[in-house]
Amino acid sequence: MLLLGCIKDVSDYELAISLPNGLSGFVPVTQISDAYSKLLTKQVAQGELPEELHSLPDMYSAGTLVRCIVTSTEKSVDGRRSVKLSIDPKKVNKGLSSTALAAGMLLSGSVLSVEDHGYLIDIGVAGTHAFLPHQKAKNYIKAVKKGPDLKIGQNLNCLIVEVKNEGRVVCLSIDRSEVAASIATERQNWTLSNLLPGLVVKARVQKVAPFGMKLTFLSYFTGIVDFMHMDLEKSMSYSPDQVVRACVLSVHPTSRAVRLTLRPPFLHAGGAPRQLPEQRMGAVLEEATVKAFYKQFGAIFELDDGTLAFARLKHLSKTRKSFKPGAFKEGCKHKCRIIDYSLMDEMCVVSLKHQIIEARFLQYQDIHTGDVVQGKVLSLKPIGMQVKVADGIRGLVPSLHLSDVILKQPEKKYNIGDEIKCRVLECNPGGKKLILTLKKSLVQSKLPVLSNYEDAKPGLITHGFVVCAREFGCIVKFYNDVKGLVPKNELGSEPVSCPDKVFYEGQVLKVMVLKCEPQQERLLLSFRLSSKPGPEDKWKCTPKEKQEAKYQIGEMVDVKILKKKDNGLEVSILGDEDNVVAWIPKLHLSDFVATSKLLWHCLQEGDVLSRVMYLSDKGEHIILSRKSAVISAVQEEQVVRSFSEIQPGMLLTGYVRNVMPFGVFVEFPFGVTGLAPKVSMSDKFVTDTKDHFVVGQTVIAKVMSIDEEKQRVLLNLKVSECSSGDSAAESFALLNQYFKELKEIRDLLRRGEPSICELVPGKRVHLAVQDVREDGSALFSGSSVTGLTVTATRCHLGDKNIAPGEKRKALVLHVDALTSEVYVSLREELLKQRPKRVSMRS
Repeated sequence: MLLLGCIKDVSDYELAISLPNGLSGFVPVTQISDAYSKLLTKQVAQGELPEELHSLPDMYSAGTLVRCIVTSTEKSVDGRRSVKLSIDPKKVNKGLSSTALAAGMLLSGSVLSVEDHGYLIDIGVAGTHAFLPHQKAKNYIKAVKKGPDLKIGQNLNCLIVEVKNEGRVVCLSIDRSEVAASIATERQNWTLSNLLPGLVVKARVQKVAPFGMKLTFLSYFTGIVDFMHMDLEKSMSYSPDQVVRACVLSVHPTSRAVRLTLRPPFLHAGGAPRQLPEQRMGAVLEEATVKAFYKQFGAIFELDDGTLAFARLKHLSKTRKSFKPGAFKEGCKHKCRIIDYSLMDEMCVVSLKHQIIEARFLQYQDIHTGDVVQGKVLSLKPIGMQVKVADGIRGLVPSLHLSDVILKQPEKKYNIGDEIKCRVLECNPGGKKLILTLKKSLVQSKLPVLSNYEDAKPGLITHGFVVCAREFGCIVKFYNDVKGLVPKNELGSEPVSCPDKVFYEGQVLKVMVLKCEPQQERLLLSFRLSSKPGPEDKWKCTPKEKQEAKYQIGEMVDVKILKKKDNGLEVSILGDEDNVVAWIPKLHLSDFVATSKLLWHCLQEGDVLSRVMYLSDKGEHIILSRKSAVISAVQEEQVVRSFSEIQPGMLLTGYVRNVMPFGVFVEFPFGVTGLAPKVSMSDKFVTDTKDHFVVGQTVIAKVMSIDEEKQRVLLNLKVSECSSGDSAAESFALLNQYFKELKEIRDLLRRGEPSICELVPGKRVHLAVQDVREDGSALFSGSSVTGLTVTATRCHLGDKNIAPGEKRKALVLHVDALTSEVYVSLREELLKQRPKRVSMRS
């Protein structure tokens, strides 16, 4: 069966696919394409990674539509059905032949090889060679942001532009505007044996029924649109003989049944369905209103934000016997919980079951490292115990963690079905990986949970477990795979000559942190809890570190860029006789995160940056910063050099080091760090911390309290609490710095992209209408915007109707240099206004 699906999740070994009607499936890494499978075989045979082989996350993104074919279905032990899929063009396009190919056809393809002038594409049609020129791929490559080139195995939605030699050679395009404008027609000679999902067609309504309607399309095809795929805003206005735009969802190989959708995001080929905001998943809603009830399927509800949700029949009550149809009349209200989201139906899936609404955990994202959880034993294997924590959530207790001591026969202590209490050692929602421990010393520990290197402050005492004991000392592990070394001289108050005879693997012990280098993930520990790190315990300085010690924090230097890397710039300090190499992290190029990315994009190897501040010597290089606010704070001595100098009420300038669900870690010059809890992050209510702060963001923080014993600082990031008094002057200074950096970026852009520099907000330009989209927005082209994507949203087109080819005068609203996108307005009231100049008095 052929289906249109949407990528829901991407891992190294498979693609999770959302299918129509709330179904889901997966594409194994071996079902991508023939060329990709050959590279995997080569990797296995040679034992090393071929240069052309890229991981699935490097090529695919959630939200992308793909054509799939069902290869098998299996039923698991718990009754869940697993649908195995393939996106290999040879299987998806098997109904096509070279003689059936025609210009304007839309079909799946996969990159076969990278050539000088373009790409060879595998479209799965025997005897046909397909070529994609660079010119027809560049806009797509820029939009998907997966690197400068397409990669072998990358699946593409291809438009046939030209057919030569009776179908033996075809020329393709993946340009988004061309693909979006494509529509299947009778001229393309589609048949039931080769009809593909994802084709957009013009259809005529044949019959309207309570659960959907019947359509005819491409002259002699008939198809069904079920109630979940009608455009809900128009569902009551459909009538026989009405002409509508539709998209093919699925084609059954034996019954030849075709299902279609009328939902707007699918009505332009290559579109993307709406996604559910992360914070909505798992949300409990007190009142959801019944919109419609279908006794064979379930009920549709309207949620508090106006969106629609579907509850299957089995999720409307605890049991079939307790189900009361009368409670689901239109307008009735019920308490429910969002348990899933169907991308292909653009609809939340909810449950009214009490046990699901009250469940502590619904998905892996709800579980945090260090949580104590209840579970049920599912199986015992040599590698450990499989535990069911909740429906759809399973964890593994490694054999080392079944008890405080190693169990030779765990089956004598545990039985299948036993209820157990365990603690989360590691949780990776992306990989659906959950590692648990049953060690009582860890489960019942009241000491702090050490789950990242940033929390490992000198003097911190916590529980860890031994994973290795050798002549040099012990390796001790904590949560989230954080580990450190207890050197031989720190194993006890008395000398230990043979550590491997005193300590054993899996042994839980209290340890104290002596020193930590988070960037290097190096952690020095001690079993001597009463001792304090002294000068003799510190790691020895390497000659390079001694050389770097001649620079002081706050010292200003000029640098030359040696190498651009994804996360920053490798530079040499000018005027230094030792040619010291330093490092400027990308997010330290500016106080403004967006500007940092733009500056990194514009700078080139060999450029010279002046007045860069020495920040620290962590790790392999000296760390430098161009953050103006941080530099000013250091130069004006508005900093603390050690924990002992911190006082409650202080206002300190720093930058976000890490964003966690419970709060934000902020680092200040001289290495002092603090935590701003969720309640102290913003004057607004905080649902998701990532919506308010990003790593690298410059912040002003107010010290709320300090804990000298644990060396912890609690901060407040609320704007209302962190103003120094002269907020107007601070705002103008920030604006002034922002515009100064924008001018610097504009000067840098003139070297490589001069056309984009001429476009500034407020400028009037003459453009030609290129395309009008279904959502009402329009694309433009013109001599002044060559190589740029120019868009006007529906509200900025004004009252006049426009058509492709028309010449229009427009006003530039915004220019995004990173994506080469320009947003314009055609509204008369904006075009008539003259720009006003704002003067600032110093």
